Amino acid sequence: MAKLQCKCGEALSNSNAPNDVELRVYTDREWDKIINLGDSIDPVTIPFPRYDVWRCIDCERIYVFDGDTVIRTYVLEDGN
Repeated sequence: MAKLQCKCGEALSNSNAPNDVELRVYTDREWDKIINLGDSIDPVTIPFPRYDVWRCIDCERIYVFDGDTVIRTYVLEDGN
């Protein structure tokens, strides 16, 4: 269980399960490897993605972690 203070000031945590902060994001290669297991796919044994991805519930900023370290931060832009 971890906590992070978003740059907007919102306190983020993955302590509760389920939560709206932690996202499961797989690369296409990761997912292809999983689905190519065929009939041997057991939902309990599906590996976690390589990186943890969190989304701020207030500003929707995205944080990408490698282990305990934030390696990327993305800020939502207006579509106009």
